[in-house]
Amino acid sequence: MEKRKKERIMVLYASITALISVSIGKIAGQLHQNLQPFAELEGVHKLIEKEVNNSFPSDHTILVFSFCIMFSLFLSKWKKSWVMLASLVGFSRIWVGVHYPGDVIVGAIIATSIAVVMLKLHNRVSKQQIDEKQEMNL
Repeated sequence: MEKRKKERIMVLYASITALISVSIGKIAGQLHQNLQPFAELEGVHKLIEKEVNNSFPSDHTILVFSFCIMFSLFLSKWKKSWVMLASLVGFSRIWVGVHYPGDVIVGAIIATSIAVVMLKLHNRVSKQQIDEKQEMNL
């Protein structure tokens, strides 16, 4: 597959992953709710301005993991860098006092799971296209 086409497919699949993951995250947020640490715990000072609302799961973590994990699956040479970037963003949400570790972990699991499913779907579709081309050439 040519490089530009692969990059377009990667961004498309990452975007779809993000849309599906955020939707699942919104459903999960309806099933389990908790306020941010700065709103519930004494001594937690938020480092960024944020209104009090449901912190489960972390939307930022879902979005960043959706893109970074999909990019890592397509660009294996940079896999560690993409995973490190996503992990740092997740950690930063805890550090600034707006999420609990569980909020971030669940967001990462949702996005990573959907990214893996999307890659499997991509591989299946690609294989079918190759098989169809081979049959046409016979």
